[in-house]
Amino acid sequence: MQTTTKNKKLLRISLLATLVGLMAGILVTLFRKSIELSQSWLLPGGIIGNYEVLPGWQRWLLPIAGAIILGWCYERLPPANRSVGIVHMLNYMRFRKQSLPFTNAVVQFFGGLLAIVSGHSVDREGPGIHLGAANAALVGRKMALSRHEEYLLAAAGGAASIAAAFNTPLAGVIFVIEVLRVRYKINNIVPIIIASVVGTVISRLVYGQSPAFAVPALSIGSLSELPVIVIMGVLIGFLASGFIRLSALTAELSYHWRPLYAFVLAGLITGTLAQWAPEIMGVSYDTVNRIFHNDYGIQALFILLMAKLVATAISAGVRLPGGLIGPSLIMGGAIGGISELLVQAYYPFYQGSAGFYAMIGMVAMMSAVLRAPLAALVALMELTGNLHIILPGMIVVVTAEIISRMLIGNVSAFTALLKVQFKRESQQASKTLEADPQNIKPES
Repeated sequence: MQTTTKNKKLLRISLLATLVGLMAGILVTLFRKSIELSQSWLLPGGIIGNYEVLPGWQRWLLPIAGAIILGWCYERLPPANRSVGIVHMLNYMRFRKQSLPFTNAVVQFFGGLLAIVSGHSVDREGPGIHLGAANAALVGRKMALSRHEEYLLAAAGGAASIAAAFNTPLAGVIFVIEVLRVRYKINNIVPIIIASVVGTVISRLVYGQSPAFAVPALSIGSLSELPVIVIMGVLIGFLASGFIRLSALTAELSYHWRPLYAFVLAGLITGTLAQWAPEIMGVSYDTVNRIFHNDYGIQALFILLMAKLVATAISAGVRLPGGLIGPSLIMGGAIGGISELLVQAYYPFYQGSAGFYAMIGMVAMMSAVLRAPLAALVALMELTGNLHIILPGMIVVVTAEIISRMLIGNVSAFTALLKVQFKRESQQASKTLEADPQNIKPES
């Protein structure tokens, strides 16, 4: 009798996961299409992501104008409705143990759209995950599910969003296990897999079979390159730690600022840095494809890396409505591109292929920033379709993970920002009680 009840619950949650995967795939695709249509209308030649051809004054003014509009809109929202993204998801789902409010998802859709189109250094994947999870939470509330089932359905929505965004269904499943801490049990994983598969199918119907990047044929030329890969992993560990620290420091300093001031700061910094590295503006995945083919020199890659790191860390710290996954991939790709150019010039044992170091650098940086090493490795496998790249990928990911943990502990960019939020909320509550002791209610 008990087994029959469990099977019925699994069937019910699996059917709901199918619906959630369908809705998440449609939402993420709609969000992406909205960005692309807006960019084709706004940018010269109707070319998506073509911020590089804008004159310098427009590159400077565009993110500031977007920040002013965003700040003006945010200040007219109740403070509870301003929180968006994966940090918002973790706060509600893991710590508050509450359902995701759908109003915040609406803010995320239009706020993320405006932030990306106006050239801020954020991505569409973080907003997509929030949209998928909030949509699933809405379905869970309508169906009167248990708290555990609703959490599971929201995780399934997040997995479907990642899978649809990158055309990586298995990485989507692993991502929510690592980031949302879904306990590995068959009854938990099956609905998440179903949603991820459905989300991928929707994406492929619209965008075809190709992954998010035009990945060239990759291979490691010689095992003698492994020491270079280890050194690159160490460097990525240091840079990821610096990125997380800068994001948290910005959040500490700007937590009680008005949204208008905080967003304009991000716009000023992004617009200024875009004078030297216009590739940091918007989603920037076209830049990754150029890095794969060695279209940049060392100096250009270094400027891109530093500009992207600073602009994204500031944007994340001031709680701009955009994500971190894409920027982490671009930063890692730039580190890999620099490494590859140096190895080609100075390392006598180099026999690798163009784009190899950029690809493994991307996944290592993503792993170290998000604390998702297994999801990064699975994404590497799905994006390249090349099992031979897994060994060097494992080496660089593990090295970056160890170095980052030694420097800042077991915190991701998301949890670092959440710690700042909890600290500030606690301080504010203490000040309120000190100012008005009558607010202290006796325990019942």
